[in-house]
Amino acid sequence: MSIRGVVRRAAGSLIHRGWSAIRTAGAVSPANPAGYRFRRLGDGACLSFPVGAIFGEAWIEIGEHTLVGERVSISAGMGPGVDLGPDSIVRIGGSCSIGRGSHIVGHQSIDIGDHVFTGPYVYITDQNHVYDDPEIPIGRQWPRNNPVVIGSGSWLGTGSIILPGTRIGRQCVVAGGAVVRGEFPDHSVIAGVPAKVVRRYVPGDGWLPSHLHGARAEHPEPAGIADPVEAVRAAGTAGIAEPAETVRAAGTAGRAGTTGDVEHAGILSSAEHPVPPGTAGSVQRVAPA
Repeated sequence: MSIRGVVRRAAGSLIHRGWSAIRTAGAVSPANPAGYRFRRLGDGACLSFPVGAIFGEAWIEIGEHTLVGERVSISAGMGPGVDLGPDSIVRIGGSCSIGRGSHIVGHQSIDIGDHVFTGPYVYITDQNHVYDDPEIPIGRQWPRNNPVVIGSGSWLGTGSIILPGTRIGRQCVVAGGAVVRGEFPDHSVIAGVPAKVVRRYVPGDGWLPSHLHGARAEHPEPAGIADPVEAVRAAGTAGIAEPAETVRAAGTAGRAGTTGDVEHAGILSSAEHPVPPGTAGSVQRVAPA
């Protein structure tokens, strides 16, 4: 190896070791002064370095063993130094994982349950601009808040957007790129723009498409007569004096150009294939019940 190669290798090794040391020292945890500014930062929680825009820490709670990825922005309020009242605004549960580059922007209330995982670049906010007055620039109109709740055990896919007023139940899946607004029950798969429920978990049946409304599709009986003898019995039970006429009427209903009495129902006529006397298929030997 040339002298230049040796120098480059040594320099690269020093840079990577130095960057690793900087990342370790720059991470925010309960053990360093940056962690003291939070309303609560649970044991084992960590905000990876480099951190994103973090302000309003006094109104932010992060639970035990939650990992916040690199360049994640978490904010409470419009900017630093604003008194937001006595209660916390952004609450992230324990054992969560927030993907790198994500933004959690709270102004009134964002509540994220335990064991919630997100992909990178997820956006969660409880505030949106309004456009009530068509003459005033939208950015200058006073925004509107609506609390957000994300249930425990849920997964938010890459690039998904959670808008104000959203309530996601427990153990839900949000597809990547979904734009979510509204209320969604537990054990839902949520996808689309705007997002809707595409699957639901039904105990005993598993994950079913939403159009089944929580139950498996029933398979209707095919139209027509499956067993003419049963039809005759049913007709006799119903008090019909001539069950054979019922069979003939059922067989001829809707036919066009057939010659057998029940040929259209898929049964050849008795004239072409007579039924042997005494068999169960003989209409003549079946009496009304």
